[in-house]
Amino acid sequence: MEDTVRSARRLGVSPKHRCTSDINCPDLFELADGRIAVIGTAGSQDVLAQLPEDASIGPDEFLVVLDRSILLDAKPDIARLA
Repeated sequence: MEDTVRSARRLGVSPKHRCTSDINCPDLFELADGRIAVIGTAGSQDVLAQLPEDASIGPDEFLVVLDRSILLDAKPDIARLA
């Protein structure tokens, strides 16, 4: 079995600085291949109903919701991705 190398860079501040517990705290990462990984809460049908009509979720996709503050904290890191 091959060892998997974990290589992800956090975008924004650590959950230690913005969450009251070590569990259930949203987070945002840039993976080594450039993709973005999101830890957040599962979006509901109510959230989906607020999106534009042409938005859809494929069978292998999930709707993830983040508080606005997570993206604002990560804004400087996101700007450096371009």
